[in-house]
Amino acid sequence: MALHLSWVFIFGILGNAVSFMVSLAPLPTFYLIYKKKTSEGFQSIPYVVSLFSAMLWIYYALLKRDAMFLITINTFCVFIQTFYIVTYFYYGPKKEKIETVKLMLLFNVFGFGVIFLSTFFLHPSLRLLVLGYICMAFALAVFAAPLAIVRKVIKTKSVEYMPFTLSVFLTLGAVMWFFYGLLLKDMNIAVPNILGFFFGILQMILYAVYRNHPKKTVEESDPKLQLSDNPIVVIDVVEHAVEMQGDKGNNGRDDAFNKV
Repeated sequence: MALHLSWVFIFGILGNAVSFMVSLAPLPTFYLIYKKKTSEGFQSIPYVVSLFSAMLWIYYALLKRDAMFLITINTFCVFIQTFYIVTYFYYGPKKEKIETVKLMLLFNVFGFGVIFLSTFFLHPSLRLLVLGYICMAFALAVFAAPLAIVRKVIKTKSVEYMPFTLSVFLTLGAVMWFFYGLLLKDMNIAVPNILGFFFGILQMILYAVYRNHPKKTVEESDPKLQLSDNPIVVIDVVEHAVEMQGDKGNNGRDDAFNKV
């Protein structure tokens, strides 16, 4: 039993460490926004979705009671994603500010509010079960998000928007959180990270295949790809994700990642 708990602790620490670094990946993008004093050309939705994901996992972890490492990493995610959103909002044009407010109301106020109110009055065991399924479904959707990047890489034969280091960290994060969930006997945590692992491996294979192909310029590529997703840190955090892959695009890109 003690050995089991020690492995849970080890994978929880490693998962937090990897997801912490993934969450910081967009910092260069926001430094660029700060220097240019404008967020024009960048999107806020990856960070809004990442914040929503972190809120869901904190709610789930508080009900579960024995998933402290989910609380620690997602609490940090709430802080860092809020910082990203505030920075974006401060430097964004009026139209983008309005869109950001709408997204915040849709996901973080209305969406989370509906989930909270619809589960809060359920029996504790049923509430945890329902919320677990919601978190797992959202995390699977987050991990499927990088398919757009994969498609773009195959189409352009360029890995410009899919940095190898980020793919490695997202894959490592998926492995750590998978074993953390497995040892806790929590499939809501473990299952989405299986998908995250396979997508991470796929991205690294594509990088190996196309890394020597000439890079396309931003004009030659789809400018919208410059910020496609924000790797999401869930345990899915591995987030983000969906945050980073979009942010390498963002800045000439971080990425998703979701997100468990």
